[in-house]
Amino acid sequence: MSIRTVVVDDEALARDWVREQLREDGEIDIVAECEDGFKAVEAIGSTNPDLLILDIQMPGLDGFGVLRMLENRPPPAVIFLTAFDRYALQAFEVNAIDYLLKPVSPERMQSALVRIKAHVRERQSGDLATRLMTALDEKRRHLDWLLIKNDGKSHFLRVTDIDWIESQRNNVALHAGASTHVYHDTTAGIEARLDPARFLRIHRSTIVNIDRIKELHPWFNGDYAVTLKDGTRLTLSNSYKYKLKAFRRGTN
Repeated sequence: MSIRTVVVDDEALARDWVREQLREDGEIDIVAECEDGFKAVEAIGSTNPDLLILDIQMPGLDGFGVLRMLENRPPPAVIFLTAFDRYALQAFEVNAIDYLLKPVSPERMQSALVRIKAHVRERQSGDLATRLMTALDEKRRHLDWLLIKNDGKSHFLRVTDIDWIESQRNNVALHAGASTHVYHDTTAGIEARLDPARFLRIHRSTIVNIDRIKELHPWFNGDYAVTLKDGTRLTLSNSYKYKLKAFRRGTN
């Protein structure tokens, strides 16, 4: 784990001291050093750090001003490093992980880093778990294969091989080339698990694979005649035209 760090202090000696304290720590990677708050905001925007070691009193834009300018983005973890103790309450109100008073002993700095590492690990693990769960949900939602059972036998049908789907009582009929397969699901149920970028509901009882559509023509009462590449003719119901419009906008 590498903790990307931005050091902000208007005193060069203070920045040198911090750099020296972090030099031997293999988990800390200083990606920027800044002498004022405005440069810090720019550096944070370009480097996306995990940790901000931040002075409070600086000319132009102080440490709290830096944090206020980051309100529209996920903030990094913050250690305040300052010569003034009167800002401690305000520092913890903005969720600082630690508040170090200059001059800081190496031991006190190391204890702050232990807390920061635990915090960053926890946050990174949480972010990773969220991303993994989102990816898994997407995989579960968008089917790749269906298990078809017929006369005591089972086989897999690739979803992209399906031309169109129609409602059939408590089942759906999956039309794939010259074959038709009965699958136990409702039209709404299978629609919810299909990739909306590939399959379009055109009728209360019909779903079509977009790749198989040859043309659409206006028909009666606001309906459309849908012709597939194999010559099959289907109907796009007027009440489902909103789905076609949403698909065209890329918001299906």
